[in-house]
Parts: sequence; structure tokens; C-alpha cells
Amino acid sequence: MKTSELRAKSTDELQKELLDLRKAQFGLRMQIATQQLTNTSQVGKVRKDIARVKTIQREKAAAK
Repeated sequence: MKTSELRAKSTDELQKELLDLRKAQFGLRMQIATQQLTNTSQVGKVRKDIARVKTIQREKAAAK
């Protein structure tokens, strides 16, 4: 996910995106626990995407 795509979204869309990413993170953690996840790099990608969304949310809040 690119930062430019996130900046174009509204705050409600960012909140929904964050919720979806948290659900994906939870699912990946469960796959790790049950040893079903083969590509563990997905966990890091999701964590970075969550950080990007939270950063954009913070920027938009500071701009108001």
C-alpha cells in the first residue's frame, strides 16, 4: 500500500483500513501459532501498513 493512496482517503476510510489491517494481523498471528503460515514476511508488511495508516491519521488530525 502506497502512502499517496492513503493520503487520498478520508478519515472514515482510513479507520476502516486500519480495522481491516488489524484483523489481518490477528489472522496472521493465529496462523503462526498453528504453524500454518509459510511466508512470515507478511507479518512485517502488515505491521508497516498499520504504521503508515496511523501516521496519516495523525497528520490529518494535526492539520485540523
